[in-house]
Amino acid sequence: MTASTSAPAGRTPLARRRALRAPAASRSNALPAGAWWLWALGLATAASRTTNPLLLGLLVGVAGYVVAARRTDAPWARSYGAFIRIGLFVVAVRLVFSVFLGSPIPGTHTVFTLPEVPLPDWAKGGRLGGRVTAEQLVFALYDGAKLATLLICIGAANSLANPARLLKSLPGALYEAGVAVVVAMTFAPNMVADVMRLRTARRLRGRPTGGIKAVLQIGLPVLEGALERSVAVAASMDARGYGRTAQVPPAVRRTTNVLTLGGLLGVCAGTYGLLAAQGAVYGVPVLIAGLVAAMAGLRLGGARSVRTRYRPDRWGVRAWLVAGSGVVVAVAMIWAGGAYGEALHPGVVPLTAPVLPLWPAAAVLIGLLPAVVAPVPPPVGTPANAAPVGAAPVGAAPVGAAPVGAPNSKEIQ
Repeated sequence: MTASTSAPAGRTPLARRRALRAPAASRSNALPAGAWWLWALGLATAASRTTNPLLLGLLVGVAGYVVAARRTDAPWARSYGAFIRIGLFVVAVRLVFSVFLGSPIPGTHTVFTLPEVPLPDWAKGGRLGGRVTAEQLVFALYDGAKLATLLICIGAANSLANPARLLKSLPGALYEAGVAVVVAMTFAPNMVADVMRLRTARRLRGRPTGGIKAVLQIGLPVLEGALERSVAVAASMDARGYGRTAQVPPAVRRTTNVLTLGGLLGVCAGTYGLLAAQGAVYGVPVLIAGLVAAMAGLRLGGARSVRTRYRPDRWGVRAWLVAGSGVVVAVAMIWAGGAYGEALHPGVVPLTAPVLPLWPAAAVLIGLLPAVVAPVPPPVGTPANAAPVGAAPVGAAPVGAAPVGAPNSKEIQ
């Protein structure tokens, strides 16, 4: 008699790899919008701590790769390219200002000389035209690249986070302000989508899509569509009872105001203490006390809100990993400011080639974690009701399903 071989205890290596693989995105496992914003703000904080163009380019590459790997087909997900163009425009404007208005950076390598316009006595200290040096151009390029990277990181958050889901995560006391912020954040992506739709329609009709005349003809329908959306949003909010508040005792209102205002002042004082060398001792306790007081005030202020949350967002392991990766990048870059100060801020007088510091660059690569752990969205152009990859074919009954003709739960109810 042959002994039967039993399966090894636990999961097989293939099953473990499948369990670690990111699942297909659905409504139930979608990441909270706050996780994407914390990740993007962490990258933006890291960008604000350096002017090294190599590190800034690495941050832009990390943000772009995550957006390309995890963005959906929603209207707000198409705004990343617009933020890149805005960033390039910012760099160009910074260079133009440096050329025509001068720069406080001294330089010895003259690139060209513009005719200098004499200015009146009240404008002493400035100039219009004159000598343009390589040092001031490089300084302007570094400065503009830092601001462009900040904008691109914010654009990554706009492309990945659903503004409506972000509104769910706000405390009840900030709900009214949050609606205004969400409407403002939604306006730019929807405007970009409208412009792309109108340009495609004009291209199909054989009409030009470039030039001043085409821009003027496209601008009016875009503004009209934005106005119609605003009126529709206002009507829907009014129909749902927006603005109604519950009655709370006067003592609770006064306590809420004191806690919120005192907590925000404590946060400001604690932050200043952390940034200043003299206040490093009291900075941390004052900041913690301010955060606790502000959170208590917001908690009490939420008692005025009578709204309810439908399907509140839950922070799972993947959401914490996405948010934590951005925080790690920010903390590592702040720490690197003391250890790699010269590498993070390459000098321009004299001109030196920037170098890529190893450990800050490795810390920036941690920001790629969302491209691995975040749920995988369906391919662009896939219908919303299409079955995910690996699902049973249409018409095939899943294992354990009720036979055809059996009443479902809705029919039973």
